[in-house]
Amino acid sequence: MNFALILLVLTVVTGILYAIDILKFRKLRAANDKQPLWVEWGADFFPVILIVFVLRSFLFEPFKIPSGSMIPTLLVGDYILVNKYAYGIRLPVINTKVIEVSDPQRGDVMVFRYPEDPSLDYIKRVVGLPGDTIDYHNKQLRINGEPVAIKPEADFLHAERLYYSQQFTEKLGEVEHRVLNDADAPAFIPGVSSFPYRENCTYNASGVTCKVPDGHYFMMGDNRDNSRDSRAWGFVPEENVVGKAFFIWLNFSDFSRIGSFR
Repeated sequence: MNFALILLVLTVVTGILYAIDILKFRKLRAANDKQPLWVEWGADFFPVILIVFVLRSFLFEPFKIPSGSMIPTLLVGDYILVNKYAYGIRLPVINTKVIEVSDPQRGDVMVFRYPEDPSLDYIKRVVGLPGDTIDYHNKQLRINGEPVAIKPEADFLHAERLYYSQQFTEKLGEVEHRVLNDADAPAFIPGVSSFPYRENCTYNASGVTCKVPDGHYFMMGDNRDNSRDSRAWGFVPEENVVGKAFFIWLNFSDFSRIGSFR
């Protein structure tokens, strides 16, 4: 279901009813005559729907984290806010950028429309920018030939499954964040799709090397062995970008998680 389209239609319909109410029925109310109930309700709801439409389309949009691909940064059940204007102002529904603001940077946590099914919103971390060469072999990340700095941390306990993953602090650009690796998971990339610019990637038993095409981004989950991402389904085109995730506003299981993240 395209909620943005539904919200746009509701805004237009209630806006028309609001205009009808002002132009025609306000005089009837002044004369104590009744107006149609459907006009009255539509006019009353219009300001609220308009505010929600503007906030969600141009400023901030809420999302719920449905999977563990971004553990340990984001957990299943986290409710997050996404900054819709961080990467430019876009028209709702068609997602066309009309005002430039800034470009995604390495290390950003970004929401985007899944290239294989644009009706779905995905969230991953920006690893590769246009023109970058990304190497991920034997679970070691290199960008343009330079190894990405990592520092070992205490193992991460997955409480729901009672097992541990190796945990590291990784630095992408100016952003330090934590990533997970499972020691017993294979290094090769399973389930690789046929995707646009597939010829830019070379796969072998130890991993993948990809050259990011212009106007595209290479995305990876922080839970490296439990994330199906650009390694498997390719690059995210600029027109699929939704916004920058930056704040956890609720988690019913753990209220201490409320706050900003990187």
